[in-house]
Amino acid sequence: MKKRKDSSAVTSVLISRPIRRWFPAFLAPMVAAFAIGFVWPFLQGIYLSFCKFRTTSDAEFIGFGNYLNALQDPTFLHSFWYTALYAIVSLVLINVLAFTVAYALTQKIKGANIFRTVFFMPNLIGGIVLGYIWSMIFDGILGKYGTSILLNSTWGFWGLIVLMCWQQIGYMMIIYIAGLQAVPEDMMEAARIDGANRWQTLFHVTIPNVMPSITICMFLSLTNGFKLFDQNLALTGGLPYIINPDGSTVHTTEMLALNIYNTFYGQGSTSRGTAQAKAVLFFILVAGLGLLQLGATRKKEVQQ
Repeated sequence: MKKRKDSSAVTSVLISRPIRRWFPAFLAPMVAAFAIGFVWPFLQGIYLSFCKFRTTSDAEFIGFGNYLNALQDPTFLHSFWYTALYAIVSLVLINVLAFTVAYALTQKIKGANIFRTVFFMPNLIGGIVLGYIWSMIFDGILGKYGTSILLNSTWGFWGLIVLMCWQQIGYMMIIYIAGLQAVPEDMMEAARIDGANRWQTLFHVTIPNVMPSITICMFLSLTNGFKLFDQNLALTGGLPYIINPDGSTVHTTEMLALNIYNTFYGQGSTSRGTAQAKAVLFFILVAGLGLLQLGATRKKEVQQ
């Protein structure tokens, strides 16, 4: 027995040596691709946010002027608050509905696998396609009342909420199902023996054990809500718009990503530095909120 253990240890050492030797060769292409495709463009984008430019080759450093223009832009401020409200509402609705569906589909009902497939399928459709599909659906419904989703800010907001929920609930449902199936059965059995009813078991046993899934789903919902672009572009395009007393035009259903896009491509080449500054502020906002949410929810996770 001792000889077998010694031989297995020698074999593992012999196998691990070539792996350690060739590990940098396999890691280097990934690191290079990450540096070229993400790190360098990201750092260049930060530099350009302090510049006035038409193309990257004629950038002229101007300091914090672009950031001042961004923070004083009424369209950017409106898009920020509009996106924040949208992200909060969509986060709550998506996670509550996704958890409800996942909980129902883990109760050993007939056809559960079929229902899971049906709920997940909308996530496979691209955002632009979804936006145009739901635009036709909403216009067909609202057309009977003599209006359009492009002419009413309230309908535009809730149209985006419905679209996002329809697309994301199935994806979050899968994550919640994985978390629900990982809840220890002995804890559920102990709760039943102690006389806990279904609601007590749900709130005091199931949900605390599903907190890792809740953390992931809340993070995805929050960041997706703030980063929404293609659905916003296809469904409303930011319409309708209002004209402020100072002459500026505010698109009432324009979210942050679409506002940055319109600033970069729609306001002339002289505003590209401002758009780049908006993009940096946008990154800081999403990254900061995401990290705060992760820290807050991870503290409530149960260590099994």
